[in-house]
Amino acid sequence: MTSWAWEDDPKRLAFTLARYKFVAKMLDGSDSVLEAGCGDGFATRIVAQTVGAVTAVDFDPAFIEDAQGREAGDIQIEFRLHDLLKGPVDGTFDAVYSLDVLEHVSGAAEDLFLRNMILPLKATGICIVGMPSLESQAYASAQSREGHVNCKPQNGLAATMRRYFHNVFMFSMNDEVVHTGFHAMSHYNIALCCSRKSNPSESA
Repeated sequence: MTSWAWEDDPKRLAFTLARYKFVAKMLDGSDSVLEAGCGDGFATRIVAQTVGAVTAVDFDPAFIEDAQGREAGDIQIEFRLHDLLKGPVDGTFDAVYSLDVLEHVSGAAEDLFLRNMILPLKATGICIVGMPSLESQAYASAQSREGHVNCKPQNGLAATMRRYFHNVFMFSMNDEVVHTGFHAMSHYNIALCCSRKSNPSESA
């Protein structure tokens, strides 16, 4: 997937790596971190540099096989084949993050995906979710739009995450720049969440 991005539009990698760098800075010092939907795991190393260990899961065996075969060195990453629509990941984590995944999860499956994603999270843990904005889809390729079945405006992502967390802080991204500017002009939105609710509800 990363090789394809490099051939198709190499500047896209700068944007992806910037998102992972933001996560790495927010989770710096965490002992155990879960990545939900790691793809080929290329950028996971950026987060792993700042935390104790990363458990990175994806439902696609081709991605996990590739990541497991490529990873080496002292950085602590465990790649696991796991479908979050079938259940939570074993273990307990200080933080969980998911980038460029939720837009591919149907609205009907969203609640199941998010509940399973955060179930192994400690009560004091941090959750970060990033996804393209709904507004950005006017400029997306036909291929991207086909797979993006659940894009949201920034306030929509905030409302979604407030079902599960008491505190949700929103950030915008345009290209590789993270900011707090006017949300309707944000190409990409990131929700940083903490203080998980004991009984998540469908209302914000």
